[in-house]
Amino acid sequence: MTNRHPRVRLAAHLDFVRSLPCIMCRDNTATEAAHIRMGDPSVGKRSTGMGEKPSDIWTLPLCGECHRHQHKGREEAFWRSLGIDPIKAA
Repeated sequence: MTNRHPRVRLAAHLDFVRSLPCIMCRDNTATEAAHIRMGDPSVGKRSTGMGEKPSDIWTLPLCGECHRHQHKGREEAFWRSLGIDPIKAA
């Protein structure tokens, strides 16, 4: 049995997120839509595992360098160090 849910793809939303500056460093030259993997049961967002990407609604704008930092170590610690609640920001 799997806990996976179908991924919702929203191309227009991803385009919008990519049009924003990086939420971390404010660089706006090459923004990427960074998917948030951590969960928050209070809003019905479950954590996603390896090989599974969250729905596109759970994205924030990050430049390439900041996006790489998001994926190093624990994601919760990354966002906490920035003082950002990624679930609410998305």
